[in-house]
Amino acid sequence: MSDDLNHAAPAEHPEAEADFEARWETLMVEMEARFDKRPDLNALLLLIGIQELNQGIATFTKEEKQDLMHIATCRLFSLSGHYEQTHVDADGWPHYKLLRPVPFANLKEQERMLKWHALEYFALDPGDDL
Repeated sequence: MSDDLNHAAPAEHPEAEADFEARWETLMVEMEARFDKRPDLNALLLLIGIQELNQGIATFTKEEKQDLMHIATCRLFSLSGHYEQTHVDADGWPHYKLLRPVPFANLKEQERMLKWHALEYFALDPGDDL
């Protein structure tokens, strides 16, 4: 991984790949127990977006699902200072602004960054609402 990705795995808290994978597997087992299906990363982003929207489970259009995944990504990367929530609109949807660009990464590194941030997110809020 490039040095630019230090926000995805802070240098002051290095984590062995095996430990990271074990934490991810634990989260996936918890999600599977809760939803009777193991989510992929996109499904997990959708769940985080729904939680951040805080309007409960509803039927969403394809565009709304994409928006929810964007909300989740912004929320996750807010944990490392890349985004900041600016406001919630009249319909209750949170909006974010980019504070600093997320480091360029290949697909594998992007996935790892999202997973790391998701693990941090669930460590902060175990997601009792999910």
